[in-house]
Amino acid sequence: MPAQGVYKITEDFEKALAEYTGAPYAVAVDSCSSAIFLSLMYQQKYYSRDKVYLPCRTFPSVPCEVLHAELRIEFYDGFAQGAYQLEPFNVYDAALRFTHNMYIPDSHMCLSFTGPKKHLKLIKGGAILTDDMVAAEWFKSARMSGRHECDFMKDTIEFAGWNCYMMPEVAARGLMLMRQFYDDEGKPKDMPDVVCEYPDLSQMPAFKGARQ
Repeated sequence: MPAQGVYKITEDFEKALAEYTGAPYAVAVDSCSSAIFLSLMYQQKYYSRDKVYLPCRTFPSVPCEVLHAELRIEFYDGFAQGAYQLEPFNVYDAALRFTHNMYIPDSHMCLSFTGPKKHLKLIKGGAILTDDMVAAEWFKSARMSGRHECDFMKDTIEFAGWNCYMMPEVAARGLMLMRQFYDDEGKPKDMPDVVCEYPDLSQMPAFKGARQ
């Protein structure tokens, strides 16, 4: 099978995500954690910021990815709900939201398809929603070690990326499951936010001291 054939199913899944969420572009990755990391790394190219404000009760991988992006954390009292911003970056952790027309313009929204409570349940997966075509193309290369979606032997790698591409078989399952978000007349359904209770991460050794 030609290389472009392998990637076509992922592209079809991304188009389905974009259509349902109202985002111009969707880039599938292996997890919401990777989506957050790549989004922060991309925005650092343009903003000289070194601190991210987070609710102290959120999923543990969020502050982990902030630290992996070599940024500092300041926690505030609050819970992760729906889609919240990783201020001052225009990045949103939307792991608890997946619904029709959810996209917030001029942002990178990070989705999660991992876990029993998620509406779209995959073995493991996530995506970045964006309206920035340049950012979308960067994310596509960044998730594949800097590669492009072409024959490896004919590729020119322009920067060192990361290995967090969504496997085609996972994308195929995601595309199949997208049907559940439309009614029998083909109209998109609105889905409620997922609710999760998280511990206070600011009190844990890995993050203690990072509190406003």
